[in-house]
Amino acid sequence: MFRTIITLLSLSCLCLSAQADEITLQKNHPERYVVKKGDTLWGISGAFLKDPWQWPKVWKMNRAEIKNPHLIYPGDVVVLDMSSGNPEFKLLRQTVTLEPGVIEEPLEKEAIYTIPPNVIGPFLSQPLLIEKGELDNAPRIVGVQDNRLILSPGTRVYINNLEDNDKTFWSIYRPGDTLKDPDTNELLGTEAIYLGDARITKFGKPASGNIVKAKEEIFTKDRLVIASEGFKESFIPHAPETDVRGRILRIYGGVAEAGPETVVSINLGKQNGIEDGHVLAISRHGKIIKDPEYKVDKTKAVDPESKLKPDQLQLPDERVGLLMIFRTFDRVAYGLIMQASDAIYTLDTVHTP
Repeated sequence: MFRTIITLLSLSCLCLSAQADEITLQKNHPERYVVKKGDTLWGISGAFLKDPWQWPKVWKMNRAEIKNPHLIYPGDVVVLDMSSGNPEFKLLRQTVTLEPGVIEEPLEKEAIYTIPPNVIGPFLSQPLLIEKGELDNAPRIVGVQDNRLILSPGTRVYINNLEDNDKTFWSIYRPGDTLKDPDTNELLGTEAIYLGDARITKFGKPASGNIVKAKEEIFTKDRLVIASEGFKESFIPHAPETDVRGRILRIYGGVAEAGPETVVSINLGKQNGIEDGHVLAISRHGKIIKDPEYKVDKTKAVDPESKLKPDQLQLPDERVGLLMIFRTFDRVAYGLIMQASDAIYTLDTVHTP
């Protein structure tokens, strides 16, 4: 006979009454939630919390747990326990104890992701951003089989120099658009155009390999970079520990304005303390308007450091959404818009929520 043991994994206890101004439960929140295949951590958080990114506060997770969280699987049950008088979240996980001599091979479960992998997956399988001159020294295609002009899957290619390496799967790129800081006009990096993949069959000078995927046309002089190891599913949504402020640089997906599940880049990165899982508020940058009834006040000194003219006013920023960072570079990061109350545009402000 199998005995089913329900193991209560008590992860935290939070007195919401003491922090009502910080943590707010949904009015119609469930008492428990059964995790299903296709769920995301953000979605489950939103079933209980008005601000899903405050999930770590509710579980009282420390920095180590945020960076390396316990995985949650379909079939697990998230419970809001009020038995102690204070709200307490628990995770119910079902395990099976077997009789001696009985062996069971359970089906392997896939942990749920933080955000939808189908949306950000393409942005994780390519470098996206390259430092100045980084591709200049990368291995490059110098010749092709039968002098073909267009390199399609199955075509053999020759690379100028590729030392013996345990990585045989490489991606192919060429430099794309540059990203500049909208406030300082400083160059932040160059985006790489992902072209396809190649599998190396012989290392050396030259090396050789075969094209296995071609997303766009591939030519000689295109560069090779070791392929990404894949999707990271275990980061936890959380706010930066310090006040940060930046701008949206670009909106991806061929749209002029962004909404939920749209990928954007921002002019903040690791150098600013940004990390995967950080949640940032998005605010519409306050417009500068002319005071329609401005009168010169000769008794008031003009501030020489002000960017505004004496008859100008800058309206306050207005919050229009939230985004979660899923990939960071030194000076640029990529995020997914999770919530939006209005259309979001380039140059909108991002900041600590």
